[in-house]
Amino acid sequence: MIHEIDEALRGLLAPAVTGDVAFEAPTRDWAARRNAPTLNAYLYDIREDVARRERGAYAERDAQGIVTRRRQPPRWFRLSYLVTAWTSRPEDEHRLLSGAMALLLPHEMLSGAAVPESVRPITTSLPLSVAVPPAESRSLADIWSALGGELKPSLDVVITTPFPVTPVYEVAPPVIEGEIVVRGTDGVPAGSRPRMMRRPVVEETAGTASGSKGGDRA
Repeated sequence: MIHEIDEALRGLLAPAVTGDVAFEAPTRDWAARRNAPTLNAYLYDIREDVARRERGAYAERDAQGIVTRRRQPPRWFRLSYLVTAWTSRPEDEHRLLSGAMALLLPHEMLSGAAVPESVRPITTSLPLSVAVPPAESRSLADIWSALGGELKPSLDVVITTPFPVTPVYEVAPPVIEGEIVVRGTDGVPAGSRPRMMRRPVVEETAGTASGSKGGDRA
């Protein structure tokens, strides 16, 4: 996915330079080897955009609307590029940076063919920012120190993209037949509970009772 974002950024920057758009780290050795005007887009930071994180899985359905599997929401990441211009004269470098800005600023979103195919099922546009002040935890001066080079004018270009590989959970086929069991409060199915047989009750009539008492007295 990251290499596809590289190519999308290359497509945006290529009209600004007659030479090449490179993605190597702009170290002293790399700068000494270049022999043509170059725009360098160095990917120096990858961080998750936690504000976009979602919870819970969502269902994927087939043409009949039956759930076939469940997938976790994608995680979004901010890819930060340090865009610099390299020529033999500072004036030409500034001209290249100006051309890069003119190409990037109209795009607050990457859309259409610029969106990598791997993320198109998730989104049709990707947020893009140019020269926004970086977070306090990131210092461009520290980046140049780590690269071993001298501080140069640069554009901080950030593209936010989802990572398409997310956990997928298969689901069981839908239930199309079954049976209903009714249970009593004791948990025993109603059909298996033994029945209680009641014996008929024979009541004595009032006349019979009085006749018996009279015979005893005789």
